[in-house]
Amino acid sequence: MSTEIKLTSFSKGAGCGCKIAPTVLQEILKSNIVSIPSEKILVGNEANDDAAVYDLGDGNALISSTDFFMPIVDDAVAFGKIASANAISDIYAMGGKPILAIAILGWPIEKIPLEVAQKVLDGARMMCAEAGITLAGGHSIDSAEPIFGLSVNGIIPIQNLKKNNTAEINDVLILTKSIGVGILSTAQKRGLLSEEDEATMLHYLTQLNKVGEQLGSVKGVTAMTDVTGFGLLGHLIEMCEGAALSAKISYQSIPKIACALPYLAKQIVPDATYRNWNSYSKHTQFGEGVNVLQAFNLLPDPQTNGGLLISVNENAVEEVMNVLTQNGLIESSIIGKITEQQEKRILVEI
Repeated sequence: MSTEIKLTSFSKGAGCGCKIAPTVLQEILKSNIVSIPSEKILVGNEANDDAAVYDLGDGNALISSTDFFMPIVDDAVAFGKIASANAISDIYAMGGKPILAIAILGWPIEKIPLEVAQKVLDGARMMCAEAGITLAGGHSIDSAEPIFGLSVNGIIPIQNLKKNNTAEINDVLILTKSIGVGILSTAQKRGLLSEEDEATMLHYLTQLNKVGEQLGSVKGVTAMTDVTGFGLLGHLIEMCEGAALSAKISYQSIPKIACALPYLAKQIVPDATYRNWNSYSKHTQFGEGVNVLQAFNLLPDPQTNGGLLISVNENAVEEVMNVLTQNGLIESSIIGKITEQQEKRILVEI
């Protein structure tokens, strides 16, 4: 998919690689101002979770999230689809059902034709339709760089709500999508990505995490999140820190996008990978035999619309794997387990 207007040439970042570095974000979020307490807020600023959650008082909760970024691909329709799938994923990551979306658009009016922005919105409408929701409105500004995303609301029975900080000791860790899309998007931005590999990249970037809604009703799923801009390593560390536990993962068991590996061998790596590594390396230990250089480049690789990272009670693993297989997620893999808190949050073994 291509267009005469190469959207990635107008942005310094790409997809979830635009995220502010974790250590910088911590500084931004510091405040002495205390938020108004509310018993209705089930998930808020105190947690590094995927969305805010509000108790509706009838046994259900409202899930509310927003996500937007600069172009990760050149094709406008594809950009709209990807940004929308990524934003909707926050609802699925908490086990919810999306019900409504509104658009967030920043557009350099004098640099890029308006019909290109129209195509971005068409892509969003297509993805919202696939998720079974309406793009019901939004807000736009004239900005220096193209920006697009959604604010999404969802609903969930409170008993089905999945958080990212509730993993338990001996839980099994499952990842539903292969990692490496940040490497592919960087190769595209540099003009090095083949058409075949671009098609593979678009497959991952536009695949909805719909199965999250179904997993919400599985009691054996103790915690869940989606893997995005902080990479698998960053989001797993958030999961472990929230539960005051650690994790042991097998590098070989982590599903990887095969066509991304040759680009990785050429050191085609997003800048955000290094920012993530600088934030998370102090929490990570590598076991004997692990290719540390390759792991360093891949585990913090920023994912856009990445897969679900699921912490599952040992007795529910078969049930969860069956659900994933029935939904066509055949790459889903067991990548490790949750352990008691160790000196390091993450131990990467071969």
